[in-house]
Amino acid sequence: MDNQLMRRRLLLAAGAAGLVGVSGVAGLGMRAAGAAAIEPDIDSTGEWGARPPRGTNPVVWGGPARLIVHHTVSENTSDFSRAQAHAHARWVQDLHMDDNGWRDSGYNFIVSRGGWITEGCTGSLAAIQDGSYFIQGIHTAGQNTQAVGISCEGAYHDGAEPPSAQWEVLVAMCAYAADRYGIPSTEIFGHMDFSDTLCPGIIHDMLPRLRDEVEQARSYRA
Repeated sequence: MDNQLMRRRLLLAAGAAGLVGVSGVAGLGMRAAGAAAIEPDIDSTGEWGARPPRGTNPVVWGGPARLIVHHTVSENTSDFSRAQAHAHARWVQDLHMDDNGWRDSGYNFIVSRGGWITEGCTGSLAAIQDGSYFIQGIHTAGQNTQAVGISCEGAYHDGAEPPSAQWEVLVAMCAYAADRYGIPSTEIFGHMDFSDTLCPGIIHDMLPRLRDEVEQARSYRA
């Protein structure tokens, strides 16, 4: 088993047990972000075969004020593989660039139904690892220069709920992003908080739980 897959399985196991951030997990390759939240594995645009953006994705210096959660309104697939996460990332980019006419994928990061994270808007991974800037996505009108967009694979506006693997890694991704950028856990919102949309569906009703679990994930100190 490669190190990335081992780290991911340990993260999922820790999250399912309510122990995201246990020292045993961190000691096996997961890096602590800042003082607290574990850095999850994120597959870069190069790893999933992204197209280059049209032009340069704008850089916003300083940290974003908030995180905004979305869903991609794709099929609620039962294929939880890494290959599916990569295929989905390509589908999102094609939709955004070809159908919407955007410069790149609109989301900064995407969490697959199987719990794999892919970088969306090119440059977002390097930006979050640096922590002093972020890439301007194309995900929420009026908020793209103020917020990082994190989207969940699937459609959750008709009663479907995110699988446990997706939920646990969404928590980890939000905790890591919030720590890197110094965002309070209370500043996690859904797309519908800023636009007339059904996005992110039932996940919007789950935001109080998400904020609580993100805060718990950030409370760990090595």
